[in-house]
Amino acid sequence: VQLVESGGGSVQAGGSLRLSCAAARYTSSKNCMGWFRQAPGKTREGIATSCTLPRTTVTAGSVKGRFAIYRDNIENTVYLQMNSLKPADTGMYYCAAGNSYGGPNWDREEYYNYWGQGTQVTVSS
Repeated sequence: VQLVESGGGSVQAGGSLRLSCAAARYTSSKNCMGWFRQAPGKTREGIATSCTLPRTTVTAGSVKGRFAIYRDNIENTVYLQMNSLKPADTGMYYCAAGNSYGGPNWDREEYYNYWGQGTQVTVSS
């Protein structure tokens, strides 16, 4: 297994969760590590990505100001801190890793070679 997510769960609106994604040390495509989510009945969307080359982080407009991505390169782990959660944030959250930064298209799945199994986040009103 290349990527393993944890930290999902159920929370009330306004609450917080922190997701973690640990990459196996032998995972080569880790330049960019990001988070995606898939809400029930919707297509998967990019939430945030963090790349080392170029050194950049990007957060989707829908969660900007509430979610933050950060990574620990020593521990090969990327985190997604989620605050002020809303019922609309409910979904399966996936960690992904890839070699290339896609610039404005950073959230296109073709830039990510490895995917985790997903962790469920449920926000109740």
